[in-house]
Amino acid sequence: MKSKSARIVGALVLTSALVGALAACSSSSAPSSNAAPKGTYTFWDPYPQFNQTAAWTKLVEKCGTQAGVTVQRTGYDTTALSNKALLAGQQKASPDILLIDNPVVSTLASAGVLTDTAQTKLSTTGIEANILGAGQLNGKTYGVPIGANTLALYYNKTILDKAGVDPTTVTSWASLTAALAKVKAAGDMGITFSGINTEEGSFQFLPWFWGSGANLTKLDSANGVSALSLLTGWVKDGYAPNSVIQDTQTTSWQEFLAGKTAFSENGTWQLAGVKASGIDYGIISIPGKNSGSAPAPTGGEFLTIPVQKNTARYQVSEKIVSCLIGTDNSVTTDNTLSYIAPTTAAQAKQVATNASLVPWVAAVKAAKGRTSDNLGTKYPIISANMWTALQSALSGSATPAAAMKTAQAADAEVIN
Repeated sequence: MKSKSARIVGALVLTSALVGALAACSSSSAPSSNAAPKGTYTFWDPYPQFNQTAAWTKLVEKCGTQAGVTVQRTGYDTTALSNKALLAGQQKASPDILLIDNPVVSTLASAGVLTDTAQTKLSTTGIEANILGAGQLNGKTYGVPIGANTLALYYNKTILDKAGVDPTTVTSWASLTAALAKVKAAGDMGITFSGINTEEGSFQFLPWFWGSGANLTKLDSANGVSALSLLTGWVKDGYAPNSVIQDTQTTSWQEFLAGKTAFSENGTWQLAGVKASGIDYGIISIPGKNSGSAPAPTGGEFLTIPVQKNTARYQVSEKIVSCLIGTDNSVTTDNTLSYIAPTTAAQAKQVATNASLVPWVAAVKAAKGRTSDNLGTKYPIISANMWTALQSALSGSATPAAAMKTAQAADAEVIN
């Protein structure tokens, strides 16, 4: 999850309060008997960095041309796009196609802004179920993923060799902690991660939380407390720097690039940077508590089709979206965005041309949507309470058990 995703989910703590009002203003339109209109179709996405000459813009335009229409694409900053989409839905002025950060999908769906794939006949065939889950709510699917990213552990081979650590032996919390102890004894820092009091902190805590076997509806379970105790213990024992309490994913990554840290929890989007750094690096999955790969949260956006007064427009919108997620187009786009493609066929093409993506494909296959388990608009509130608990424990102002108990009490209203 790039920093833009962290900002937008944080904003959802505020915007989710608008959902009830917006849903009351939204209603299903009667099906239109008209043929699919031609002309111009509007497309909003969170990529303002791409101008009219960018490959992404050209692809969107090409898919529109193939559908027999003109696509007018507008890129907005991600932090503002969800609010704009909510207001546009209320005013019945939504774009024909909306590309939105995956945790926002359930908020817009709950507000009645989005169609589901049964309405639009948009196919989800071949899409990995765990990636698709981020766009599902109450048994319905509200769009398709354009791609996904997630978290894993980068490691510095030179530091591990110096400490006598074989990264292939890191398969559990106990073996990872033992490796960190060896690294510290050899004079280096063990691990960096982001523990900041924003969605980035929650995003980076989730693999450990889920890897313990805990569920977001019960933050103060024994498993949930064990995950918080793990990270708190690393800081207390000097295996992770005190700076994690304020580190973003970017600042913690910079510490790893300085070359004195063995492991860094970070994402797919850092691959180009580590290659350019000259560090002799490797990548392993984040281990579960006892064994296996922990489920890490998915980042990435969903292509959605908002509700329109003239439902005949869905026919063309479906063609445009289907074009964008076709295997060849998906691979081109996801390579540009540093995403892993959402289908097995497209993933195979990515790996065939870039072997360094192999561990990331494995990580994405084990990943999980933050709003999965039908949490929907409850997630932003749960997340805010979770990152507050993380801060309390890391700062020493509360024990992990007390911090999680307070967070669970704060969650009670949305969970019950």
